[in-house]
Amino acid sequence: AGDLKEVLEMAGKMVRPGVKTDDIDKAVHQMVIERGAYPSPLRYGGFPKSVCTSINECICHGIPDSRPLEDGDIVNIDVTVFLDGHHGDTSRMFFVGESVTDEAKRLVQATKESLDASIAICAPGVRFNRIGQEIQKVANSYKMNVVKSFVGHGVGTVFHSSPVVLHYPNREPGVMEVGQTFTIEPMLTLGSIKPKIWKDNWTAVTADGSLSAQFEHTLLITETGVEILTNL
Repeated sequence: AGDLKEVLEMAGKMVRPGVKTDDIDKAVHQMVIERGAYPSPLRYGGFPKSVCTSINECICHGIPDSRPLEDGDIVNIDVTVFLDGHHGDTSRMFFVGESVTDEAKRLVQATKESLDASIAICAPGVRFNRIGQEIQKVANSYKMNVVKSFVGHGVGTVFHSSPVVLHYPNREPGVMEVGQTFTIEPMLTLGSIKPKIWKDNWTAVTADGSLSAQFEHTLLITETGVEILTNL
């Protein structure tokens, strides 16, 4: 996971007005390959790039392209690599330039806090449905909305596996067990939580064009609690 941190940090340092997300993708691809790893998204279900870049109203799965980043944008960079037989998955938000609105900054802050709050309760024997409760609590305190259409997931020798991790209050069964690895990756919006999928079959944007933010970590349940495998 140390390599993953470095890759995401490097990608984040590239974020500034005028930079194309295509260039970030190329740099991530090269950095991952140089480390003897493989970028998990590439060719996954036909995904054409090595990283996801989701800008402004894009909820997730944005495909890097030739559009230059603009002053005031917010962008999520989602990096997953396959190394030594295991996938590691992490994402975070970056501000582009100096003109990001206070409202956008609050959204990003709320999303980060919701992830942190949900990680804090993870431990052996804890019900998975508590994750959604914690995320919703933070979202409510900020008067923001939680996307329900995309989930966290088990991750390890395969990219996506059980358990399914819901980010909203639910009554699904299942408790955390020592040795489980999974992601929590809440997506919060300022408006609609309904996604509209572009014709590329990947890019998911808010139906009303409102801003969306996401943070993600890969976690390991330990005897004493939880370890963040992708901690920056």
